[in-house]
Amino acid sequence: MTIHEAPAYPMARASGCPFDPPPKLRELQDEAPLVEVQIFGRPAWLVTRYAEQRKLLADPRLSADVTTSGYPSPTGTPPKSDGGVGIGFILMDDPEHARLRRMVTAPFMIKRVEAMRPGVQKIVDGLIDDLLAGPKPVDLMEAFALPVPSLVICQLLGVPYADHDFFQQNSKQLIKMTATQEQRATAHGNLAAYLDNLVGEKLDNPGDDLLSGLTERIKTGELTRQDAAGIGVLLLLAGHETTANMIALGTLALLEHPEQLAVLRETDDPKLVAGAVEELLRYLNITHNGRRRAVLEDIELDGQVLKAGDGVIFPNDIGNRDPEVFPDPDVLDLQRDARRHVAFGFGVHQCLGQPLARMELQVVYSTLYRRIPTLRRAAELDEIPFKHEGAVYGVHSLPVTW
Repeated sequence: MTIHEAPAYPMARASGCPFDPPPKLRELQDEAPLVEVQIFGRPAWLVTRYAEQRKLLADPRLSADVTTSGYPSPTGTPPKSDGGVGIGFILMDDPEHARLRRMVTAPFMIKRVEAMRPGVQKIVDGLIDDLLAGPKPVDLMEAFALPVPSLVICQLLGVPYADHDFFQQNSKQLIKMTATQEQRATAHGNLAAYLDNLVGEKLDNPGDDLLSGLTERIKTGELTRQDAAGIGVLLLLAGHETTANMIALGTLALLEHPEQLAVLRETDDPKLVAGAVEELLRYLNITHNGRRRAVLEDIELDGQVLKAGDGVIFPNDIGNRDPEVFPDPDVLDLQRDARRHVAFGFGVHQCLGQPLARMELQVVYSTLYRRIPTLRRAAELDEIPFKHEGAVYGVHSLPVTW
């Protein structure tokens, strides 16, 4: 594969269209299911259509290991702290990926997550009470969208919420696309040291939380302390950043589509709420710079050969707007059956925490607009700062009033 005139990825969204994928992606999707692009000056394949994305994401001949030759990463190898703490299992291949993932699967199973719903409802109601009692306007991101998943993941992991400013600031730096490799490494080192210390404390005084469960694996020799800390970094980061941005961006999208907001605000049907969550996940795509893989063995697909050592990018934002799968894909329709979306990925690396994210979003979307029915923007849409520079898309702030 050669670069020649291949377009650069990632691509810019159109001005005034913050909820839609970049127009160039739609052009490429219309052109072919596999197209050549360049990412940071290196060639890669872009998979533009839904069917091909699912097929390849499930193919074991593709590697999620960022150290694999050809992996389309801007930073090369993933950050690792001086203590040797990595970033968990997310950028590993099987069998090690599966071995480590199995150690933390149980807390995210649907039955366990459903048992957490009353507690999440209490958190959401308490934060809304604080909103209603406080001054207006207010930044919904800071006062509500970020605290909800942060409180939940802290309780699940056994992380003191009092430390949320520390881990939120370092998390933001770690996923900021414009951060230097040194800045990312520093942020990761800070988080790794913090989680390593916490794991050490729980080795001596275990509690009833996920990190304490991992210390039992350390004692049996199944897991190193470094790996436990790495899993902690991964789950803490993934557990609050994506859901927080989905809460805020989803709210903004609904405020821009008042007829859809009315559907959600006026229903007490949990199935409709659950369906609305799936449609918002399809429509918005918080993970907006594509999943990345490297080819391990030659793969022939649609008349093209992906050669060993090639990089592959899966932009789920355009996959979820494929008209062959989702008619009128650019329309937000909360009564659409959008359960087949790829917002959480596909295959063995599909998001571990999706049951928890779904439940949190269901509680938020079924509560916030019912309790504050006159919620509205307190700034013009073009004044709201979007996270174009981040690996996780959303808004830096969302001023609202009622």
